[in-house]
Amino acid sequence: MSARVVIRPAEPDDAAELVELAAAVAAEPEGWLLTRGTWRAPSDERRYIKAIRRSGDAAVLVAEAPAGLVGRLSIARDPHPASPHVADLGLLVAPSHRRRGIGTALLDGAVAWARAAGIEKVELHVFPHNAAAIRLYERYGFVEEGLRRRHYRRDGEELDAVLMALFLG
Repeated sequence: MSARVVIRPAEPDDAAELVELAAAVAAEPEGWLLTRGTWRAPSDERRYIKAIRRSGDAAVLVAEAPAGLVGRLSIARDPHPASPHVADLGLLVAPSHRRRGIGTALLDGAVAWARAAGIEKVELHVFPHNAAAIRLYERYGFVEEGLRRRHYRRDGEELDAVLMALFLG
């Protein structure tokens, strides 16, 4: 990763730029995200970040380059009372900054947060067609736990999701 990219907690003032980043990734024809081209309004994103910053059960991390925000990772503790040791994460990186170690650096930040929060297992969903992301997660130590068939719906299409997990304990 470029030494000029900083991983840090998201701040409310990042909201508009995070919305732009997510919209750009969502608009890619490969369909990496559940949404296609739309995201929260900046005001909703700002409120979300403020709420997360007050919570000990979640975090949003950003990758900031000289050009602006180029990556985002959200992680949140599972709210079910039987699984407070589990957290779910979502990751996205700007197309212009992929394969530069930014995803790995964001995962490092997520694992540090998870360990400090007493999380023992981090899990995620990834679309089966996202081979590059699956390779990143496998290199990092995530293992496939299963395939969730027809788990999501997007624009009338049913999508499978690969469930992957990383055990921290």
